[in-house]
Amino acid sequence: MSYESGNLEGEPLAIEGPDAPRSRRRLFVGAGIVVIAILIAVWAFSGGKKDGAKTSGVPVEQVPSVTVVVPGRHTVDRTINATGSLAARVDMPVGVAGEGGLVTRVLVQPGQWVGAGQVLATVDRSVQTQTAASLDASVAVARSDLAIAQSNLDRASKLVDRGFISKADLEQKAATRDAAAARVKVAQAQLSETRARNGRLDIRAPAAGLVLTRAVEPGQIVGAGSGTLFRMAKGGEMEMRAQLAETDLMGLPVGAQAQVTPVGDTKAFPGQVWQVSPVIDPQTRQGIARIALKYDPALRPGGFASATIVGGAAQAPELPQSAIQSDDAGNFVYVIGAGDKIERRGVKIGTVSDNSVAIADGLNGTERVVLSAGAFLNPGQKIKPVVQKAAVAAAGAE
Repeated sequence: MSYESGNLEGEPLAIEGPDAPRSRRRLFVGAGIVVIAILIAVWAFSGGKKDGAKTSGVPVEQVPSVTVVVPGRHTVDRTINATGSLAARVDMPVGVAGEGGLVTRVLVQPGQWVGAGQVLATVDRSVQTQTAASLDASVAVARSDLAIAQSNLDRASKLVDRGFISKADLEQKAATRDAAAARVKVAQAQLSETRARNGRLDIRAPAAGLVLTRAVEPGQIVGAGSGTLFRMAKGGEMEMRAQLAETDLMGLPVGAQAQVTPVGDTKAFPGQVWQVSPVIDPQTRQGIARIALKYDPALRPGGFASATIVGGAAQAPELPQSAIQSDDAGNFVYVIGAGDKIERRGVKIGTVSDNSVAIADGLNGTERVVLSAGAFLNPGQKIKPVVQKAAVAAAGAE
């Protein structure tokens, strides 16, 4: 082995040994591997392009392709959601019809069914009973007087032809008979009036139905000014008085079907709109649709309920169910805004069928709506929209 301390310029010389060529080969191989790795990285960041374009080393943004649909507008059954209160369809307040008095008995309780004319409470009639008995006796006296007057007239009629009684006496006896007959009628009328008054002392049901409230107890003094003592629902029929905006009332037909759900209950009760308000409240801009309901113990007058009314037809956008998303803020869809960027749009759901969902509010039908990839997107994200026909989209969502 030979060693040299320097060259002619005084620079040190590399020391070479028997393994120097092998070390240089290893160095070249390592450098080549590094270069290849760099080229692969550049190719990956440039999207694998093979057109020989120059890259700056900055990663190119990935823009996903997303299927969208333009829903348009279709004729769908119009669904209206409303809230309101429950009430008796025909609410009958029952009070004192006669002169009143001391209540002796109350015969019914709230929740009890009664028939037409059934006595709900009785009022003391001891004085009225004696008055009626007195008038009954007066009728008997008047009838006796009539019988005597009639007998006198009959005898006088037989004697007038014989000349024992003048015609003037006969006419007087006939007048006496007529007066007695009139007194009988007066006594009978007075007795009938008293009996009618006594009959009105009892508080009776004006029609068959369900007793809702009771506001009288035995021992209470009642009269014409006592107000309502009982409230009844005629026939037990109930209704919901749904508060609707004037736009919802427009075109709502009588007979439209509805589903009513009382607050605190999960069961929906079928009903039918039987009256639509002819006026609109100028303050709230709302009217009332009255929904008839059959009796059920869960339907309590005065309670609150929600209703879904299906009536008439309307033009509305329709989307597959896959396009609808929801969170704590409510239902929404993703639409494609300016620059092909995702925008969140809150929507109100209308009629839901097996194949589609009608959008009652939030879309006009001309938007490009993300069909099914909404869970993987974020508002503001840029995408490449791929438009699909609405009919095909709806079929694909089945």
